[in-house]
Amino acid sequence: MVHKFAPGQQLNVGVVGATGLVGTMIREILAERNFPLASLRLFASARSAGKTVDGIVVEDAATADYAGLDVVLFSAGGSTSKALAPKVAAAGAIVIDNSSAWRSDPQVPLVVAEVNPQALADLPKGIIANPNCTTMAAMPVLRPLHEEAGLTRLVVSTYQAVSGGGLEGIDVLARQLAHVGDKARELATGGHDLLPGAEKWAVPMAHNVVPLNYVYAEDGYTEEEIKLRDESRKILAIPDLRVAATCVRVPVFTGHSLSIHAEFDRPLSPERALELLGSAPGVVVSEVPNPLEATGQDPVFVGRVRRDTSTDNGLVLFVASDNLRKGAALNAVQIAEALLG
Repeated sequence: MVHKFAPGQQLNVGVVGATGLVGTMIREILAERNFPLASLRLFASARSAGKTVDGIVVEDAATADYAGLDVVLFSAGGSTSKALAPKVAAAGAIVIDNSSAWRSDPQVPLVVAEVNPQALADLPKGIIANPNCTTMAAMPVLRPLHEEAGLTRLVVSTYQAVSGGGLEGIDVLARQLAHVGDKARELATGGHDLLPGAEKWAVPMAHNVVPLNYVYAEDGYTEEEIKLRDESRKILAIPDLRVAATCVRVPVFTGHSLSIHAEFDRPLSPERALELLGSAPGVVVSEVPNPLEATGQDPVFVGRVRRDTSTDNGLVLFVASDNLRKGAALNAVQIAEALLG
């Protein structure tokens, strides 16, 4: 891989969307990991501009001058990234974007730090994309298995936390849980009138699961499900990978989980898979991986590895990851670190 900066070089870094949920975590992780900062500038929408955060005055992302920055980490939504990322790249910075805006662009590498850092060698647009937080959880686990046995098909069901929907998602679940309060027995016996109406998602979130995760995109699949398919193909460089996904939102605040049925071209035993996963970067083997275990942690947790007895050369496994941390903020910072070598 061609590193874009000298090892140990101090960088002028910007964070767009700095006051949001992921932007806040990016700031925390830069500090935690002692990222070599020469300077840090923070950008957000006009309503947050002028506020002071961590001793830094927040600038209006839409009108700011980005000259002099080396790397800018975006976490401000797809429309903002589409409008501003080319402008920032033209000013000389490398953009690392957390939105879906650039993931399908063939001139923009889609990178998971432990999986395909070699993709950073070529940056035609000066933009690097972070995958969807659900895809992110699966990639460090699937890469070593694919290299060993040749991945051919995935059937995935997800259990996605509400924080994947930002602060609004957290607020919706907290409000709905408080609304129901201690009336669990009535709810369990059909007291549906106790629940608030649907907010943000198609049906109420509290004490429920939502199998329609945002909007339909293609052949009855939602945008989340299509992202999981297309992003897995691009990151793992398997353009013909067959993927069927059902993305489900669950009443968990933080931590995405996935039940994965993976089929391979060659036999792969659970024992060998666990051996590979035990030494995979960014992966921890756990007896019972779960969102609470993963919350606040850097690695992806994997367990329940067993044969898929319904097919040849198949495995079933369960994955959990902090969707805000590794699923977004941490990977963005790790990409910046990879650019430093």
